[in-house]
Amino acid sequence: METIIDQDIVKMQALKRMKRNALALLGVAVLLFIIAIYFKIPMLQAFSEAAMVGGIADWFAVVALFRHPLGIPIWHTAIIPTKKNEIGENLGNFVSEEFLDREKLEGKLDEFNLASKASDWLSQEENADNIANAVAVNVIPGILKAIKDEDIKRFIQVQFKEKLEGVNFGNWVAVALEPLQKGDLKDQMLTNLLEVMSSELTNNKDLIRQKVKASTPFLSFGLADKSITEGVFNGLQDFLNEAKNPDSEVRIKIDEYIFNFLEKVKNSEEMRTKINDMILNFVGKKEVQDYINGIWDEIKLSITTDLEKGDDSSIKKSVSNLIQVFGNGLKEDAVMSNKINNFIKIDLLSVLMNNKKVIGDLISSTVKSWDGKEVSEKLELEIGKDLQYIRINGTLVGGFIGLIIYGVEWTYHYFVI
Repeated sequence: METIIDQDIVKMQALKRMKRNALALLGVAVLLFIIAIYFKIPMLQAFSEAAMVGGIADWFAVVALFRHPLGIPIWHTAIIPTKKNEIGENLGNFVSEEFLDREKLEGKLDEFNLASKASDWLSQEENADNIANAVAVNVIPGILKAIKDEDIKRFIQVQFKEKLEGVNFGNWVAVALEPLQKGDLKDQMLTNLLEVMSSELTNNKDLIRQKVKASTPFLSFGLADKSITEGVFNGLQDFLNEAKNPDSEVRIKIDEYIFNFLEKVKNSEEMRTKINDMILNFVGKKEVQDYINGIWDEIKLSITTDLEKGDDSSIKKSVSNLIQVFGNGLKEDAVMSNKINNFIKIDLLSVLMNNKKVIGDLISSTVKSWDGKEVSEKLELEIGKDLQYIRINGTLVGGFIGLIIYGVEWTYHYFVI
């Protein structure tokens, strides 16, 4: 805004300076006229008279464009403010008919080759970095500030819930467990599980002893603790060792239990429903919901932390690399380049052609909506400086024409009469 204001001030100063120059030249013509009358110099009088007429006439013409000369509402003056609506309508028709001409636009678009220029520009590292910097500094932080955390978390919760409710976990479990009923996979997994349990039992023997000691009467003086601990430990270890043997009775019962469970999961809709409900109920627990809510907080924190690194931001680097890759890829992809150029030439051009009247009407209505005095002042600010040359030229040209007329008149009286 400050730059625009500064430019307007400079233009206004230039306009005033040119007005003073034109007025000063007219003043010179008046002074010469007075001198010519006083000293009776016919040639100078002819020059100054014509110069004054030309300067005043062109001053009137220039001023009449923007306002009434001397504030007098003379007919056909203040043309721009009084004829604003007609000017807007003519401007709209001119743009729609002359600028929005299909053949002219097609020729310009063919010469321009947008895809080629865009690919060259985007593939340059400096340009890609500038775009990436704008995205990292303005776009992404702006988006993060604009959106509400509660809305995002609610959205994630709803989407997560809807997706989970759309999944039949019972069927998934049934499909996943089906291979356990075939081949040696079930036996191998069960054996491995029993090996782990046996190893953990051995590693936690002291813990078992402490638990037993805490549960036995104090008056036993620890005599029963060791006996009970050994009994519990040995009993569990014997059970696990026997279960490891595929032919043992314990292993057979475990196999039967697993088989029956898998059959229920596979064939019982009720069992699959229970599994599904159990998983959904687990997801609905506060701890899980808090974790889901924390996903957005973690994402936002990661993005913000990365963007604070400036030029070392991985997001910024990724965006810049992506832009350069796209630019280089577009440069090498003739098919894509043709598609882009054809889109601009055919599709976009068709939109312009189909709406050329709308565009013209938009320009016309926009100009009509402007304040006449304001439009006049702005136009004078833009072109008034150059129009002052008309006044200067009118003064000078008028003076020389006066000399020519004087010369013709003098020649006629001297040689003819």
